[in-house]
Amino acid sequence: MNGTSHFKRTIEAYLAQRAAEDTLFAATYKKPNKNIDDCITYILNEVKRSGCNGFTDGEIFSMAVHFYDEDSIEVGKPINAQVVVNHTVELTPEEKEEARRQAIEKAQSEAYQKMTQRKPAAKKESSKNVQMTLF
Repeated sequence: MNGTSHFKRTIEAYLAQRAAEDTLFAATYKKPNKNIDDCITYILNEVKRSGCNGFTDGEIFSMAVHFYDEDSIEVGKPINAQVVVNHTVELTPEEKEEARRQAIEKAQSEAYQKMTQRKPAAKKESSKNVQMTLF
């Protein structure tokens, strides 16, 4: 797959949301000759062609919309690239509580394992009478 899966999911989510809100784009988004993989390839080729390394969300999303709007658009060759998406993941309160619960369970498990580990027996010093000499 071209780009990272997070990048692909981000573009897909944006396009799906836009299609839900905009009935004109919804028809465009359902074109049978268009797919998300070609869209990602198109975006990566456009980014490469521009020579720039950083883009705003709006610039990338507009490239995706442009890909679906145009019927005769050149996708380009697939590019093997790593894409950095600087979106943070927002957790719901339930997800936060579940993550907290799992972290507590893990800490308790590690502490229990540490406490129950057998420590190696200390070496016994020989009980021989050793007489020290002063000279």
